Amino acid sequence: MPKMFGTDGVRGLANKDLTARLALDLGDAAVRVLGDAGTQDDQPEGRRRALVGRDTRVSGDFLASALAAGMSAGGFDVIDAGIIPTPGVAYLTSVLNVEMGAVISASHNPMPDNGIKFFARGGFKLPDEKEDEIEAVLGQDWERPTGAGVGRVSHDQTTATNLYIDHLVSTIAPLNDDQTQPKPLKGLKIVADCANGATSVVAPEALRRAGADVIVINASPDGYNINKNAGSTHPEQLQAMVKATDAVMGVAFDGDADRCLAVDEDGNMVNGDQIMGILARAKKREGKLNHDTLVVTVMSNLGLKLALKDMGIKTVETSVGDRYVLEEMLKGGYSLGGEQSGHVINREFATTGDGTLTALTLCNEVVKSGKSLKELAADFPQLPQTLINVPNVDKMAASTNPRIQAAVKHEEELLGDSGRVLLRPSGTEPLVRVMAEAATQAYADEVCTRLAKIVAEELAL
Repeated sequence: MPKMFGTDGVRGLANKDLTARLALDLGDAAVRVLGDAGTQDDQPEGRRRALVGRDTRVSGDFLASALAAGMSAGGFDVIDAGIIPTPGVAYLTSVLNVEMGAVISASHNPMPDNGIKFFARGGFKLPDEKEDEIEAVLGQDWERPTGAGVGRVSHDQTTATNLYIDHLVSTIAPLNDDQTQPKPLKGLKIVADCANGATSVVAPEALRRAGADVIVINASPDGYNINKNAGSTHPEQLQAMVKATDAVMGVAFDGDADRCLAVDEDGNMVNGDQIMGILARAKKREGKLNHDTLVVTVMSNLGLKLALKDMGIKTVETSVGDRYVLEEMLKGGYSLGGEQSGHVINREFATTGDGTLTALTLCNEVVKSGKSLKELAADFPQLPQTLINVPNVDKMAASTNPRIQAAVKHEEELLGDSGRVLLRPSGTEPLVRVMAEAATQAYADEVCTRLAKIVAEELAL
């Protein structure tokens, strides 16, 4: 049987792969693994609590109800926070003294999909072992509580949202002694593309409270339009709007707002690597970049690493996936890390990638530096990159095939310090991703094409 939990929880087509019954069973299993739902004399000593939030997909309604039902039937009191970004659930899980949090979202995926992922006490994503334990007890019978032992479900979206917004704004604008709110972004005209997703209320409000003049697009979720030609996966509308309104920059979120990409005043994209570079340099300047190190994945552009090296900032590489970035950050005590896709983990303020937090801190650095986003991003030039997916191959043999390894070594010798190559097997399909970076686009194309041809010849199924 394939594993139910993937790299980011349980995902699938809502009401086909991810059903109400499965959500109920996941809630039931999670309370057994992540907390003690037992009772004494029908009256628990200190109720166990869980927090549930979701993005704007229409299927989130029935999945949230089913998940909360499974948890409350297992003896947990459930706080339903309604529509709230994934990092909002992580934050609230860390401060509300709940045993666990759960998010119903498929992030940047199309609307028909959905997913469920859990956060342990403290707001951290579950390690693989805990997900395996939940899967192992899924659907099993056990002695469920009765009477006063069963849990309640309460709904309080307003309080949850306001607590989270307060936290976000405080990261760049801590309250003054007289409890007034500073406005560090005053006069900054920006466009925010909320992808008709979970941050449609949170991001505009947080940016405005910090003083920004915000033009908001794609913040009218109807249950069906999440990520549809909007947000970080479709930034064209944002690019056009920044130029049309003479804004100084734009920010784009995905459906659950755990990632953020940006656009400069000319409508050019500023990707996650460049954002991480800007924020890493700012943290180093302020003495807050632990060990003067940024944690990145193998997909981060060599241009970022070379630029950071010149600034005295080291990089540590992990496998692709923000969970692996966080694991490395916790292991090494690092304070900043992320992915080219715009997942940025700022451990000073968050336990997971937070798109709205990234937008606030990026805007704050534009103001503090006195430079435009275009000027800041120019300090982190991206080497031309080519990526070719080679399908229908024995993906696991890429790392052991002698001809392929010899070809990789040859190309690396030719590139020297001016580029690199990477062969990465897909996690879900029988294909190998071949990537090359070089000083020119033409050379990157040549290298990538040569390697892809050899991979196809040697590993064809």
